[in-house]
Amino acid sequence: MPLLLAMVASAINLNQPGFRADDPKTAIVADAATRPLDWSIVDDAGRTVLTGRTSVGGDDRASGDHVHVATFTTLTRPGTYRVRIDGAESGRFAVGREIYAPLARNALNFFYQQRAGIPIDARWAGARWARAAGHPHELATGFSGVDEKGNRWPGCRYTLDVTGGWYDAGDQGKYVVNGGIAVWTLQNLYESGFARRVFADGQAKLPEAGNGRDDLLDEARWEVEWMLRMQVPGGTRLAVPVGPQDPSGKLTLTEVDAGGMVHHKVADAHWTALPTAPADDRETRLLYPPSTAATLNLAAVAAQAARLWRPIDPAFAARCLRAAKAAWTAAQRNPAIFAAQGFTGSGGYGDTALDDERAWAAAELFATTGGAAYRKSLPTGATGEPGWASVAPLGTITLATANGIPPAIRTAARASIIAAADRSLAEIPQSGYRIPYASQSYSWGSNATILNRAMLLGLAQRFTGDARYRAGVVDAADYILGRNPLGQSYVSGTGWKPLTNPHHRFWAHQLSAASPPPPPGALSGGPNNTAMADPIAMKLKGHCVPQRCWADDINAYALNEVAINWNAPLVWVAAYLDGD
Repeated sequence: MPLLLAMVASAINLNQPGFRADDPKTAIVADAATRPLDWSIVDDAGRTVLTGRTSVGGDDRASGDHVHVATFTTLTRPGTYRVRIDGAESGRFAVGREIYAPLARNALNFFYQQRAGIPIDARWAGARWARAAGHPHELATGFSGVDEKGNRWPGCRYTLDVTGGWYDAGDQGKYVVNGGIAVWTLQNLYESGFARRVFADGQAKLPEAGNGRDDLLDEARWEVEWMLRMQVPGGTRLAVPVGPQDPSGKLTLTEVDAGGMVHHKVADAHWTALPTAPADDRETRLLYPPSTAATLNLAAVAAQAARLWRPIDPAFAARCLRAAKAAWTAAQRNPAIFAAQGFTGSGGYGDTALDDERAWAAAELFATTGGAAYRKSLPTGATGEPGWASVAPLGTITLATANGIPPAIRTAARASIIAAADRSLAEIPQSGYRIPYASQSYSWGSNATILNRAMLLGLAQRFTGDARYRAGVVDAADYILGRNPLGQSYVSGTGWKPLTNPHHRFWAHQLSAASPPPPPGALSGGPNNTAMADPIAMKLKGHCVPQRCWADDINAYALNEVAINWNAPLVWVAAYLDGD
């Protein structure tokens, strides 16, 4: 596809909230000029406080822009400013100290507003977003009957109380495998110590504020307790698909000892319409069959929670560790029960490569117990950014950061993270918009991919003290908050061009005046040129370069949904950047 270089005037794209005084400051200017352009920074009184010339970056395939780079790192005086260049002017941005902490707190409040089982109170969410409880007293039994692939499921003989947890995304399903990486990220932020100032008790808007515990742990516990409720009772036998199955979707079910395993999800029998408030959901709620992936997710997250809560709430910590050990044993007994995909009304989250889940769970259990049985399964080798289906890096991060890890194991884990961070840094000069991601493939949730890379960069900065890694985190945050070819802040309520119409069943103001817009702090999945499945994306397919395959539209679920596993690294990165 030819690059789209026709521009009426320069487009000035930069981090819309602004910059910490001591951080790098960069704007990317989309302009067809082949020679450097003069730029100036003006304050609120219109006075010029800094001038310079751009460097010419040239044609950029990912954006379709001919780019220039304006660097103004020497602007350190606190205040609000604009960039002027070639007849264009940017929106107002700030320079100061606490730029990201408000974003981190808004991004954490997203999780409160995604809570199931309790009313969302105006005191903590704001009057526009208060709502009745969705799915209170959620008692669910297993799916029985024929699925959409023609498989007959016998169901289960028990009912579980699975009240609570977080709604996963724009729908009202609750998924263990996506909850796992999301809650791990919040717990890791607490364990890393980056956010002690940002999330000290009472800093976040939560009903638990003021209870004497860190706000991150309060919010994370809401999800951990739900995940514990998803565990199959001991001694239970269930019919499940064991091992690889027919690609057509026709399954062979085998009865196994499923005690200690974890149901993959609880969700509606059928998709609900847009908009549907959680309290208005009238669909039958069902448990869907357990999977080894979900079981290992619980083993990992519960083991992590056990060591964090041990000095705070020993009884809860002991409960978590019992569940983690039971899940590990169940997964060892049933190592290849893959998530069945023949159900409508909820996301599949299918994954048949489980070595990474096993390594992650082993790392968390090893860090918590020191048990030799887990050591042989620890993650090894190269580390890339984590994702819900690629979780071995989470275990590597734990081995690099948790207390009590043997020095040789910790050193190897840190080296792996630093190597991954170096690979991301090497991609920055290959990217027109100077981000640690130079691929031409933007997948579903690409914004989270970039933020998860930023997490690794932040850790590398801690391990080495090298400022280059923090600068890479800033580059990633800049992209998410406006330094992109669309001049778009992908976070609601943030910047002068924020996300306004995410795919969500309650935050659906685009469809109904009775529904609210998104609250501040929700992150869009971002550009997606690899899985353009929704009707909006289909119209763009073949007509957009990678970073422009996006639309701020509620119907664009492949481009513009929100999700807990995407908002979690936003919390992590924003808290890291203002964490001192």
